[in-house]
Amino acid sequence: MIYRLLTGDDNSAFCHKVSQALSNGWSLHGAPSYAFDAGHGVMRCAQAVTKEIDIPYSPEMKLGDQ
Repeated sequence: MIYRLLTGDDNSAFCHKVSQALSNGWSLHGAPSYAFDAGHGVMRCAQAVTKEIDIPYSPEMKLGDQ
């Protein structure tokens, strides 16, 4: 199993990033997190996702390509 933490501003681009991961076989892992970035005046989001893969994990693999 591999793990990714998707992050970004709280906007439609972040939702599309999570939706793209889900459409590529990733599964949500836990609830999303939100925090206010006072320095930039925006909300930031994070969502963990996991995926079962058939090859051994390697630190060199690009997780988004799995």
